[in-house]
Amino acid sequence: MRSDQVLIIIDMQQGMQAAHLPARNNPEAEAQMSKLLSAWRQHDRPIVHVRHLSRSPQSVFWPGQPGVLFQEAFMPAASEPVFDKQTPDAFSQTGLEHWLHQRGLRRLLIVGVSTNHSVESTARSAGNLGFDTEVVADACFTFAQTDCAGTVHSAEVVHAMALANLQAEYARVVLTHNVLARAG
Repeated sequence: MRSDQVLIIIDMQQGMQAAHLPARNNPEAEAQMSKLLSAWRQHDRPIVHVRHLSRSPQSVFWPGQPGVLFQEAFMPAASEPVFDKQTPDAFSQTGLEHWLHQRGLRRLLIVGVSTNHSVESTARSAGNLGFDTEVVADACFTFAQTDCAGTVHSAEVVHAMALANLQAEYARVVLTHNVLARAG
């Protein structure tokens, strides 16, 4: 683990636990995210939390709804900035890029949900903006998805394709144990 690598935790809000959501993959994702969050806090590394605020009043992520709140295990500490977004991309109109540049932070480690939406969108922008970006495959998850032809794809397939879209072009896809091993 490098001291200048920023852990970016995306959308770990209560709304991601809503009962109406489709089947998800990677039930251990939160445990892996927690390991990384603990390690970053223990070593006083930079951590950023990203929160989705929907533009749709019907969404569980509409401001003022319980779904907007962070899950208890991922509550930001007072020293950890929170960037609110209204699109999947954590760089779009949030000030995140400026905040990183002000601090000379160029290395990003992205975790969270959902792999094929906010994680992929944020990692694509990070890569396009020249950040040295890693996405932790086992510290992300997503949900089953229906394509334009009506075919349902499992969350595992959607997750794998999103990571394949990122690998080498925008980011390196890594695993939690490899990231933590770098600290040792």
